[in-house]
Amino acid sequence: MSRKIERLINLTIALLATKRFITKSEIFRTVDGYEGSAETKERMFERDKDDLRTLGIDIEVGSFDPLFNDEAGYKIRNENYELDLGAITSVELSLLSLAAQSWQGAALDSAAQKAILKLNSIGIHADALELPGIWPKLGNSDPDIATITSAIADNNFLNFSYLGADLKSQLRNVIPFALASHRGFWYLACIDQDVEEVRIFRLDRIIGTVTSKENTAQFDPPSNFDFASVLLVERGSRLATVDVRKEKGNSLRTLSVASKDLGEWDELSIPIVNLDALSTQILWHGEDAFVKSPADLKDLVINGLEALVKNHG
Repeated sequence: MSRKIERLINLTIALLATKRFITKSEIFRTVDGYEGSAETKERMFERDKDDLRTLGIDIEVGSFDPLFNDEAGYKIRNENYELDLGAITSVELSLLSLAAQSWQGAALDSAAQKAILKLNSIGIHADALELPGIWPKLGNSDPDIATITSAIADNNFLNFSYLGADLKSQLRNVIPFALASHRGFWYLACIDQDVEEVRIFRLDRIIGTVTSKENTAQFDPPSNFDFASVLLVERGSRLATVDVRKEKGNSLRTLSVASKDLGEWDELSIPIVNLDALSTQILWHGEDAFVKSPADLKDLVINGLEALVKNHG
C-alpha cells in the first residue's frame, strides 16, 4: 500500500472515531504520515481533504465552542460516510463482492490503530466500536487475477494445469463464477466441465498460465453458493450464527463472513476463532445481539448474562 493511501485511511479513521471536532494541529500529531515542515503538512492535508471529498466522503468543519473564535476542527459523521449503492447489476455485484474479498485485516490494524490511541492519549475521546467496517490492508495478489476476473464477468471458460492432492498435474476446463481470498490464499470457485460440478481451486497450485476462451452458451452460476462458509468448512472452522439489530454491532459485523437481512435484524455468520473472546464481544452489545448457534456459544453468553445479573443486580 502506498504511503499516501495509508495516510488517507488513517485520516478517515481518526475523523470517524472522534466524538468532537479535531484541529489540524491535533491531526498532525496523531495521524501517521504527516511529516516535514508546517507548510508541507498544510499542503498534504489540503490535498487529502480534496481527495476524500472527491471519493464522496463529506468532511464536516466546526469548532469546539461556537461562542469563541476557536481554531477550526474536522470530523466525519457515520451517516455521511455510508454509501448508497442503489440498483446494481449482477456483474457489478460480482465485482463488488470480489473487491470486498480482496481487502483483508482488522478495522484498526497497525498504524491505523495508533491514530485512535493517540487521540485518546491527548484527551480526545475516540470510540473504535463506532467505526463502520473498514479493511485497510490489501490481500496478496496473483498475476492471473485479471484474466480470472474478466472470465467471471463474461461467463467465459478458463483453462489451466492444476497440481492436485496427489501432486500430479491435470488440465482443467472450467467456467468460473466466484473468487475469494482466505487467510493469505486466493480461491477460485468454478463449474468443472469434466464432472459438471462445483469445484474450488487454490490459485497458488495452478501451474503455468491461465488462459480464457469465449463461452457462447448461456451460463447461470449457482444462486445458493456461499463461498465464505465453504472455505471455513473445508479448513475445519466453525461458524456462529448471531442476530444483530440494524445499525448496531459494528464490531461483530466486521468479523462476519456472510449476512442475511431479517428486517429489524441481520443474521450474521461469524467464524469462531476463540469461543470465550467471541462470547465476551457479543455480551458487550447487550440486547442488540442474540446468539442462535452453536449451543456452546449460546451457553457461554447465557452464563455471562447470569453472572452480570448476580454481580450487579
